Amino acid sequence: MKQVKVLFVCMGNICRSPMAEGVFRHYTAQAGLDARVVADSAGTHDYHIGEPPDPRAQRAASRRGYDLSTLRGRQVSRRDFSEFDYLLAMDEVNFGELKRLCPAEHAHKLRLLMDYAAEPAAREVPDPYYGGPQGFERVLDLVEQAAQGLLRHLRRELV
Repeated sequence: MKQVKVLFVCMGNICRSPMAEGVFRHYTAQAGLDARVVADSAGTHDYHIGEPPDPRAQRAASRRGYDLSTLRGRQVSRRDFSEFDYLLAMDEVNFGELKRLCPAEHAHKLRLLMDYAAEPAAREVPDPYYGGPQGFERVLDLVEQAAQGLLRHLRRELV
């Protein structure tokens, strides 16, 4: 049975990428694909290694039925580039950092998450860290849209 591994990447791995991981895990479980699609998240920087997602991210996600409580921050490692089939950055800055770190033979695995949104409302998922609660709701809106498109894409690949 073919398995696909997806890594969501932001800067510190406490807001956007764990929200994307939580949403996507929820969608794959609902679709009965949680055994075939592995989701994880990481940050390009080492600011929050071992820390749970930002409480504001957890609250916003929880209100929509997503549980982020077991997730912990980690930094992208060299092994991630060979282990994962998709490394999806939340924005151009982190995409550039992934490109800088990525061995050439794995460069085809790098994309922006919003590339999978059917009709993207934005090209990037903005960092809500320094803003208010509405920023976390905006992240969830974008992540849900892109996660649905990613799931559609992976269903075709898993046939």
